[in-house]
Amino acid sequence: MHETDLTKALILTVRDWWEAQPQKPKIEALHLAIGHFTCVEPIGLQFAFEVQTRDTFLDGVKLQIEEIPLIAFCHPCQCEYRPEIGLQYSCPKCGSPMEDIRSGRELKIDRIEYSFLTQETPQETVSYASNL
Repeated sequence: MHETDLTKALILTVRDWWEAQPQKPKIEALHLAIGHFTCVEPIGLQFAFEVQTRDTFLDGVKLQIEEIPLIAFCHPCQCEYRPEIGLQYSCPKCGSPMEDIRSGRELKIDRIEYSFLTQETPQETVSYASNL
């Protein structure tokens, strides 16, 4: 289950960003983009995240995962198609092997949602989104 190791790397990356901020923001959500061709199981990643962030600065943070489909491009046919992972990778029209992957290998932090208490009105928060 490489989701556990991925979660550890995610936590370390976000912690480095968080610690570099002059004023420690309250992180509300992490948005990830995960391609189908990475073979990362979103449910496993969610579970590992919840377990590993308990009683940390990320405790209670929402993990939002956008799943990116595997899309390939066939140069002989000049068309995009969606390979079936584990079943059919070649072009369904001409049978050419999959050579050009257009999407599905993503594995990244898309953005972080966070907020600060404002100086003027401590009850209010100002929300931001940051791309890493």
